[in-house]
Amino acid sequence: MTFHLSGFLVVVFTLTVLLSATSTHAGDVDMNHLKSVDAIINDAIEKKQLPGAVLLVGKGDDVVYRKAYGNRAVEPSIEPMTEDTIFDLASMSKCIGTATSVMILVERGKIDVHAPVAKYLPAFGTKGKDKVTVEQLLLHRGGLVADNSLKDYTDDPAESMAKILDLPLKYEPGTDFIYSDMCYATLGELVHVVSGKPLNVFAQEEVFKPLGMKDTTYLPPKDWSPRIAPTEKSGGAFLRGTVHDPRAQKLGGFAGHAGVFSTADDVSRYCRMLLHRGELDGKRILKRSMIDEMTTSRCMPNGKNCRTYGFDSNSGYSSCRGDRFAVGTTFGHTGFTGTMFWVDPPNNCYFILLANSVHPNGKGSVKALRKAVATVVGEALLGPAPATSTAAD
Repeated sequence: MTFHLSGFLVVVFTLTVLLSATSTHAGDVDMNHLKSVDAIINDAIEKKQLPGAVLLVGKGDDVVYRKAYGNRAVEPSIEPMTEDTIFDLASMSKCIGTATSVMILVERGKIDVHAPVAKYLPAFGTKGKDKVTVEQLLLHRGGLVADNSLKDYTDDPAESMAKILDLPLKYEPGTDFIYSDMCYATLGELVHVVSGKPLNVFAQEEVFKPLGMKDTTYLPPKDWSPRIAPTEKSGGAFLRGTVHDPRAQKLGGFAGHAGVFSTADDVSRYCRMLLHRGELDGKRILKRSMIDEMTTSRCMPNGKNCRTYGFDSNSGYSSCRGDRFAVGTTFGHTGFTGTMFWVDPPNNCYFILLANSVHPNGKGSVKALRKAVATVVGEALLGPAPATSTAAD
């Protein structure tokens, strides 16, 4: 069922699966077909599209497939990939850290998604941005550029954030979609100002800790370093525990658009929370109704560039959905470093593919791999793919 609301085409779906604590066993999963992803991933590694990866496939509360491939590091020395490797999630931070934190504050009545951002961040209300809403930032329709110039950044994170808040509009808010780190950097600062706690502290206390995500954090401690997948070189050494994104580096080592480090098992706990509509193992972080609001697919008036409050649904970035997961009722996110996850609530399943494809030299690419893996995983979980692909390229 679809209807129009506030200029968006809203796609509403009802979960057809009763989400309970009852485990769903792997008996209805085509395990032989699922295992065919091994050859696909190993072939991509052999072609140097990535050094290694961790794949985790979940159905209900069961992990039906978990495997590490290739190497965690190839320079300066070889380190085999392990299932407990910690990855720089890059833009997956937008949903797992920032959007979830925003929605917690919405539920508590601290933020109204339809209110102007400037209501909470007066410094943002410059240069025609006084009417940009929180919702528009969540949906990447806030009129902001994708990224501002690195010349805007100094060694003072507060000064750098002030320049982000003072950016001019690139287009009339709400009339277009430009995937924007600046939208989420602003939302990270919104969480900080409204909650009185920096984003990293708020997310740790309100999201990661309650969900038992023990290997998830911003600014990982040094003793985590041996398990962290390195990314690229910076200053003569590989980044390992330091966020890959250069703007997040300048904003104090994390920001609303990047900075979360995590494992496949911890991201799995986050996905299970979504399947359970806000709770996991008796710990509720959001009401069911708030999860429904967060995960509703909202399209532009032309029916394109559909996003939720934090997740990709059906846009030019959705090829990672593959050919089997449905359009409109499933959602997920990718990260520039090589990470991704996709969730299918109606079918009570999800999958996670974490890689550090930017290691060692930034020349890796996992776009084709993501789509191929998603298609096989979807077929194994849901049956054969339809003859015609519906995934965005």
